[in-house]
Amino acid sequence: MAITASMVKELRESTGAGMMDAKKALTETDGDMEAATDWLRTKGLAKAAKKSGRTAAEGLVAVAVEGGRGVAIELNSETDFVAKNADFQALVSKIAKAGVKANSLEELKATDLDGKPVETQVTDAIAKIGENLTLRRMAMVEGEKVVTYVHNAAATDMGTIGVLVAFSGADEAFGRQVAMHIAAANPAALGEADLDPAIVEKEKQVQMDIARESGKPEAVIEKMIQGRMKKFMAESTLLGQAFVVNPDLTVEAAAKEAGATITGFVRLAVGEGIEKVEEDFAAEVAKVAKG
Repeated sequence: MAITASMVKELRESTGAGMMDAKKALTETDGDMEAATDWLRTKGLAKAAKKSGRTAAEGLVAVAVEGGRGVAIELNSETDFVAKNADFQALVSKIAKAGVKANSLEELKATDLDGKPVETQVTDAIAKIGENLTLRRMAMVEGEKVVTYVHNAAATDMGTIGVLVAFSGADEAFGRQVAMHIAAANPAALGEADLDPAIVEKEKQVQMDIARESGKPEAVIEKMIQGRMKKFMAESTLLGQAFVVNPDLTVEAAAKEAGATITGFVRLAVGEGIEKVEEDFAAEVAKVAKG
């Protein structure tokens, strides 16, 4: 597979590796970006990367709570200008509120909203706003108490990141602190038992390869792996992370101190995981001129 300059650039930006190292990693892995990242980590040439969702699409995430049930929805658009559009914001708010009574994205799309299914309302908005819109995701939590936090708010209860936290036993002020922590720290799961076993196993294998590069005995490597995986678990889980409000405590310890039990959370960021093709401005102008 031909390794392009843009592939090398992308790998460099995501790993912090040098240009030649990034190129070699892509060559060794036949252009597989994920495998190249692991190759660089194994060789000690990349920062220990926790995959961050790349925000590559526009739109808004909105949150809504009713009783002990909270929902977050993501409505994507083609440009960030639409997120400032009053009609778009009104639609996002209505969809989020309708989502509180739905149990899945498909159910939400079929839910009645002002006399039409939500999906039809989105289609009608496409014609009115003049951009393609996609109701992409919906996530929910249930608990004794549910609080919300919205980062980069465009309007009430909507912004670029939406967080829901379900908990019991503490006041809402603590729940909101946890929600803000989640927005900033982006944990992969609530606790160790909630982490995807495949992700854990992959990380363990990468760490073993890194350790073996050191040439140390297997007995020493085993101890190294235990320590590194303990750190990985702590950094990847909400309960194990250092609490942003008080880094001397983990979130779990802070919750215990506050008399709270955190039972679930949701974090949605606009465009997370969507690749968006960005065209060079000069090339875009040239294309228009030729047209």
